[in-house]
Amino acid sequence: MFNTDPTTFLLWALIGYVLGSIPFGIVITRALGLGDLRKIGSGNIGATNVLRTGNKPAALATLVLDSTKGAIAVLIAKFVTGDTAAMQIAGLAAFAGHCYPVWLKFKGGKGVATYLGVVLAISFPVGLLCCATWALAFAVSRISSVGALVAAMSTTIWMFVMARGDLLLMGLALTMLIYWRHRENIARIKAGTEPKVGQKK
Repeated sequence: MFNTDPTTFLLWALIGYVLGSIPFGIVITRALGLGDLRKIGSGNIGATNVLRTGNKPAALATLVLDSTKGAIAVLIAKFVTGDTAAMQIAGLAAFAGHCYPVWLKFKGGKGVATYLGVVLAISFPVGLLCCATWALAFAVSRISSVGALVAAMSTTIWMFVMARGDLLLMGLALTMLIYWRHRENIARIKAGTEPKVGQKK
């Protein structure tokens, strides 16, 4: 998968990680005087938890920016190198940066928006299919984590359908990481205690 030399690998991993680790949820909520996001709701730094502040524009801005930072990491690698391997390295690192930002003692978000941004940037058709899958699963369940888990599970399926076998390992890595980050949600889903969007946690 990765035919990039070690120096280039580290460069794109670093660029992706730094971009991904920008905690937009915290930046936005603090700027708007909404308090410390890590002490609200689930304590997550993503858009779903920002929504629990009651500020929908802030949640939307967080969603867009968290998606954009993943996409930007991939697109920078694309425009500079044109190399799919470098794009995948940057995208995976951006996702890892969001989930484990050094600035927050490696306690970040669950990475769904960043994952979607990465996939959209690296293969727009696959990304659109993943977004549609998320939207359908969320519409049926009204549970954000269900949408995320179903979309993540569909990633490698859509990559196969769209003949992007070169991305399958990256898709599998993203899926596994999203499931790992949602392990507590999975336990609550099984117990029937996972809150729906709009329901108090």
